[in-house]
Amino acid sequence: MTTAISEQNVIEAKKYVDSVYESVIKRDPDQSEFQQAVKEIFDSLVPVFAKHPSYIKHSILERMVEPERIITFRVPWVDDSGKVQVNRGFRVQFNSVLGPYKGGLRFHPSVNLSIIKFLGFEQIFKNSLTGQPIGGGKGGSDFDPKGKSDNEIMRFTQSFMTELYKYIGPDEDVPAGDIGVGAREIGYMFGQYKRIRGGNEAGVLTGKGLLYGGSLTRTEATGYGCVYFVQEMLSSRDLSFEGKKVVVSGSGNVSIYAIQKAQSLGAHVVACSDSNGYIYDPNGIDLATVKQLKEVERRRISDYVQFHPQAVYTEGCRGIWTIPCDIALPCATQNEIDEHAAEILVENGVIAVGEGANMPSTLEAIEVFLNGNVLFGPAKAANAGGVAVSALEMAQNSMRLSWTFEEVDAKLHSIMKNIYNSCVTAANEYGYEGNLVVGANIAGFKKVADAAIAQGVV
Repeated sequence: MTTAISEQNVIEAKKYVDSVYESVIKRDPDQSEFQQAVKEIFDSLVPVFAKHPSYIKHSILERMVEPERIITFRVPWVDDSGKVQVNRGFRVQFNSVLGPYKGGLRFHPSVNLSIIKFLGFEQIFKNSLTGQPIGGGKGGSDFDPKGKSDNEIMRFTQSFMTELYKYIGPDEDVPAGDIGVGAREIGYMFGQYKRIRGGNEAGVLTGKGLLYGGSLTRTEATGYGCVYFVQEMLSSRDLSFEGKKVVVSGSGNVSIYAIQKAQSLGAHVVACSDSNGYIYDPNGIDLATVKQLKEVERRRISDYVQFHPQAVYTEGCRGIWTIPCDIALPCATQNEIDEHAAEILVENGVIAVGEGANMPSTLEAIEVFLNGNVLFGPAKAANAGGVAVSALEMAQNSMRLSWTFEEVDAKLHSIMKNIYNSCVTAANEYGYEGNLVVGANIAGFKKVADAAIAQGVV
């Protein structure tokens, strides 16, 4: 039910939100990704401040956009030729009002402070939506794991953890994986943390191997969760994945398990990609081949056509969105769908878009989807499954027990349903029926804001 809000309150709320956003631009003028993330959330919150002016009195936005702590550090390591290499490491501990900082580590040459801050800021609200007791943080390095040997990866991650360990812990900050950080990297970092600390604090990292404290379903969680969220959106229009043509960008962890779950629900997945280009297989993506290439042999997606000659490989990633489809699952990286790509998807009849990656659609693209009556699942809601199961991994570590795959998957499915319902309820309450972007932002924000006020000015 929508509550009437006075025009004067709306004016005051808009003035407040705009002034805080202007201060973000003035303070961090070169951080475009962070500004984009802030802008996307702020635009949704005007009705909240209009309805609850007390949030303005408590300067909630000023407190939320400033991280509690930013850590940057040097990461020296020795490559296989014996040469010393130096990278930069980051950890942004953004907000801890709901629990210990929680968010992944990204190893990619594009990593800089702006990207880590945008990811950390998004993580605050994503983690809030899960209903789990976790705050928001993010980290990583401009190190590029591609083309590196296992020994080089080990030496880098050990050096990285030798500095990072000072700032993390099961009740303080619990990193996980992200782009460029999978089971191998988590394993090396966990081993180094344990070596330095002299004890086995299993809950310090999530995404661990099953042999040393990891959780079943964690590998699948982000991709499965994204599909579960889209499933809820489709159900609202009496639709399903059965028989739908699906395009999934990326071929990493999120993409692989989004493909797997979509196929299990009867979808016809015809395309996926990596950072070099994309493949289109009219017969449907053979997931076993993709997993062998990407998870086992660490090869490029272009090699897929060697095993499936009916498939076509195209150099460059963005063209993947020109393939007509019913459902689009962007699971690669930020800003991969721009306004033009969104317009093509809408023209080609896309029904639903579920963001498996972090902020894969630009603000202009999102506007195109919403105006085109496309079911749109924003990243902070649709890809929250990974961090939700990370929180379940933390719970299992604390209890020193392990749940079955079916138990964790059932909890994940329930969490994604709850996230969807929270987004719908918040959107309806503030007069934005059907707009899950606004709904996710408001639902995530209110929990954090109320907790912050309850804990005082800290």
